[in-house]
Amino acid sequence: MIKTTMKIDGMMCGMCEAHICDTIRKAVPEAKKVTASKSKKEASFLTDKAVDNDFLKAAINATGYTCLGIASVPYEKKGLFGWR
Repeated sequence: MIKTTMKIDGMMCGMCEAHICDTIRKAVPEAKKVTASKSKKEASFLTDKAVDNDFLKAAINATGYTCLGIASVPYEKKGLFGWR
């Protein structure tokens, strides 16, 4: 799994967070655990394989928000108690 985190400017309220999450789900249908935080100014999601950062950035920017950056890192699900 890969965790993609995006820095997004322009989110002001809960509806903005929902709008970003909806945009991500439409742009990346296989995205799981999609979240957005106006206080952290970021959104994140999980996928099985890497996504096209340019496409994702364009999708966010088209909504009126500004994608400032995208980072993708390998994600490993932790066990019940955080150890294996």
